[in-house]
Amino acid sequence: MQKKSIGIIVGSIRKDAYTKKIADFLISKTPEGYSLETIDIADLPLYNQDYDEADEPENYSSFRKKVKAKDGIIFITPEHNRSVPAALKNALDVGSRPHGKNVWDGKPCFVISSSVSGISGFGANHHLRQTLTFLNMPTLQQPEVYLPNVQDYFNDKGELIKEDTASFLIKSLKTYLDFASKFIK
Repeated sequence: MQKKSIGIIVGSIRKDAYTKKIADFLISKTPEGYSLETIDIADLPLYNQDYDEADEPENYSSFRKKVKAKDGIIFITPEHNRSVPAALKNALDVGSRPHGKNVWDGKPCFVISSSVSGISGFGANHHLRQTLTFLNMPTLQQPEVYLPNVQDYFNDKGELIKEDTASFLIKSLKTYLDFASKFIK
């Protein structure tokens, strides 16, 4: 039986991003029958419609192929100014173009947001969901995952140390995979 392949888009491109640590935790808890892997967005040139009509950057082609090959997508985003980071918005734009070739189309997705404050990325989470609706991505509605004060969740080795959060993330991942399986052919 072929494993179902889920891509993880980490919204922050910072080297030691908390969102990357959350992704690593989820990857370490991948259940049998699935594979989870991050899809890097750090090297994507800013979306430019001129590339749709001429020489497409190799980074665009490679990124689009990786997303297209996935059965579903997990987005893990911090909040920047009550929205998603520019790198994440750029990745969404690159994947949705050129017009009529949206690689996100129909892929079931799951949104996790975090912040170093008590707001937990609420604005980014909901702004992202609005974009995902437009991109025709069925999005898991419950549970909603908002992680406040995320800097307190990890030890110096980057390991998740909050047991209640670990348990919640594992349960949420399972719920997402059950949801996604309804859309995966």
